[in-house]
Amino acid sequence: MTQGPEEPLDPNQPSGGESVPPPYGQPTPPPFPQQPEQPQPGQPYQQQPPPPQPGYQQPGYPPYGASPAAPYGVHPVTGAPYSDKTKLVAGLLQIFLGGFGVGRFYLGDTKTAVWQIVVTVLTCGIGSIWGLIDGIMILATDNVTDAQGRPLRTS
Repeated sequence: MTQGPEEPLDPNQPSGGESVPPPYGQPTPPPFPQQPEQPQPGQPYQQQPPPPQPGYQQPGYPPYGASPAAPYGVHPVTGAPYSDKTKLVAGLLQIFLGGFGVGRFYLGDTKTAVWQIVVTVLTCGIGSIWGLIDGIMILATDNVTDAQGRPLRTS
């Protein structure tokens, strides 16, 4: 007994693994992938951008560490964006005009600034020592924030 093919041979399909041409009127597919279209004479050539590579900066994005949400950078430990206010200005304003709460007004802490004015007035100026000490604390510590809770810049 001889074994024959399980499926009958198709008379339209050539043997030997060759592909069948499309029916009459249908376009034939290209034998290889299409190359990019060449520019016509007089037209500028527009080169396609290369595909993105991992680990490299993409064009149009800010450099590493910069962000539109954090124009002054971010705190290295907490990652919080830095304030637009500086420690030096806040501290010096508080040292020299702390009795009037100017350094705290600069930081946006109006509640503390008003209390400093009230204490200075009620103690006939002696309460301005609070502003002096507060200014030194602003300059000496790193945990001072502005009204939005952002850490102050060092310079």
